[in-house]
Amino acid sequence: MEEITIEDFMKIDLRVAKILSAEPVEGADKLLQLNLDVGEFGTKTVFAGIKNAYKVEQLEGKMVVCVNNLKSRKMRFGTSEGMILAAGDDDIGVFILSPDEGAAPGMQVR
Repeated sequence: MEEITIEDFMKIDLRVAKILSAEPVEGADKLLQLNLDVGEFGTKTVFAGIKNAYKVEQLEGKMVVCVNNLKSRKMRFGTSEGMILAAGDDDIGVFILSPDEGAAPGMQVR
């Protein structure tokens, strides 16, 4: 994997977000549409490939880490305005990265 500089990494704005709602995406096998509260940055819609790992009921109210300054991307199902961080893959499972208790929407991840 190509190494990046600290300056490259500093361009990424990681923020704590709260999942306000989650719903399946019609016609997509792996995607869920998430609506995130990013505090002072407002709300964002994100499409995440986590449908096989999480039920909608498990996600609502969950705190996550999102890439806040990712350029919006038009998809067949709508526009994704960011990305949430997760580890794993389809073989071992997908695990959303969550901040500790006390973190609030909009807080910067350093």
